Amino acid sequence: MSLPQKVNIVEVGPRDGLQNEAQPISIDDKVRLVDDLTAAGLSHIEVGSFVSAKWVPQMAGSAQVFENIQRREGVIYSALAPNLRGFEDALAAGVREVAVFAAATEGFSRRNLNCSISESLERFAPIMAAARMHGVQVRGYVSCVLGCPYEGS
Repeated sequence: MSLPQKVNIVEVGPRDGLQNEAQPISIDDKVRLVDDLTAAGLSHIEVGSFVSAKWVPQMAGSAQVFENIQRREGVIYSALAPNLRGFEDALAAGVREVAVFAAATEGFSRRNLNCSISESLERFAPIMAAARMHGVQVRGYVSCVLGCPYEGS
C-alpha cells in the first residue's frame, strides 16, 4: 500500500465549532474568525452552513458571513449544504464548494438530517446534479465514524 503524497486539511471550526454554542455569535465575530484563519495561512475553511436557522440558530447569517469575509486567492471557502435548499442558498451567496454528509449511525442521521442514512444518501443526487450544472465543487464526509453521541461506539 502506498501512502498519499498530499493530505488536504479542511478547517471546520467556523461551522462545526460554532454551531452548538449556547450564546449567539455575531456576524462580525464570525467574519473576524474566518479572516484570522485566512491570515494564519489555512488553505481551506468551511465558513458556515446553509441549514434551517430553526434547527441550527448559530448558522443563521452564513450568507452574510460569506459576503463580508476577506477572500484570499488560493484559499477555498466552503459551506455545508445538506439538502437542495441549502445548496441553492449557498449558490446564491457565491459559494463555490459545498460539503454534504451522511452519518455512520441511524441515530445521528435521524437527529441531524431528520431522515435515515439511506434517505440522506438519496438527497445527494439532486445536489450533485445542481452542483455539476453550476460548476460548484462538492466534498462529502461521514459523521460519527469513531463514535456516536446518541448510540455510543
